Amino acid sequence: MPYKNLQDKLNNNKKLNDLYPHRKVIAQWKYRGMKLKPNEDWDSIYLYYITCEDCESCGIELTDDKKITVTRRCLDHDHSTGFIRNVLCHSCNCKREFI
Repeated sequence: MPYKNLQDKLNNNKKLNDLYPHRKVIAQWKYRGMKLKPNEDWDSIYLYYITCEDCESCGIELTDDKKITVTRRCLDHDHSTGFIRNVLCHSCNCKREFI
């Protein structure tokens, strides 16, 4: 058993999250059913996600708000296939689901 107690395990996870902050975001994307196309990898998708400054649908400047706002950055994916499509604002992402 690699950890003597639960606190050691939690401390190790915190250290890893501090070193690799994108781990948590990628884990959430996977949990939501997002999938990669054969020529993609999670690190490049994350890099594209954080560097994208404008919504690819309406062109509005994206923000990294903690609360859900209309300009909040969202990673759009096709719900039927799970494949990632674009980086959109929250407003366009909500509209796109019904198109």
